[in-house]
Amino acid sequence: MSDTHDKQADGTGGPDGPAADWRHWHERREAAVASSYGPLSLTGTHWLADFPDGRLPELPGEWREDGDEVVLTAEAADGLTVDGKPFAGTVRLTADPAPVHESRVAAGDRRLVVLRREGLWAVRDFDPGSAARTAFRGIEAAPYDPRWVVPGVYRPYEEERSVRVRNADGRERGLGLSGQLVFELDGRVHTLQVAVEADGTLWAVFADATSGESAFRFRFLRPEAPAEDGTVTVDLNRALLPPCAFVDHFICPFPPPGNTLDVAVEAGERRVLTA
Repeated sequence: MSDTHDKQADGTGGPDGPAADWRHWHERREAAVASSYGPLSLTGTHWLADFPDGRLPELPGEWREDGDEVVLTAEAADGLTVDGKPFAGTVRLTADPAPVHESRVAAGDRRLVVLRREGLWAVRDFDPGSAARTAFRGIEAAPYDPRWVVPGVYRPYEEERSVRVRNADGRERGLGLSGQLVFELDGRVHTLQVAVEADGTLWAVFADATSGESAFRFRFLRPEAPAEDGTVTVDLNRALLPPCAFVDHFICPFPPPGNTLDVAVEAGERRVLTA
């Protein structure tokens, strides 16, 4: 559903309190982003429909769509491996599951990840030696503030809805929405449309009065799974930069209608720090 899958901690608080928990969360988040195949290593997303000759920019081999599969043809000189073994010939591929390092196709240290969105196939190139990864110096984030931790309630829709929203690559795609997350800030009620992930946690794309100013133009929020009565903790200290904040090759969805808060959320991740 989304181009990043970081989850917030369970919110119970460790022996040093929620502020220390947040610092540990922030450190783990920076480490994940900077890892060999984290978002900073993505150097290209190539849609096969844009390359009818099967030759993708700076990628060896020939890549073609064939219904529910991608057909890769390569020679030994292309230097590809498939399932960890040197490859020459033709192989049929389906979409790779996460994580990136488990993709079937590699070119040296680079991982070539096959994905499908709304029936269209693409290949992503993850390179641990990317310029973005080399330049990364951290994530600017607001210090933990308990003001931004509030109770909320999840109200599911009778059936899942889909809305068309613009994505970071300029294309419009469907965004599935499962319900609403309702919470109060400073005595005012706010509502976000959210999706439910496979593990029961929630996921929202939102903007606020800081978006495009002191923070990136939109962010993600991933509250824990709601209780049986729908109650859930909303911790805006853990607002996340979307993958497209790190490199331009992700296709993050923009906030759906109603997900722009008319309040300045001076909390969570704000922007990427680079050399």
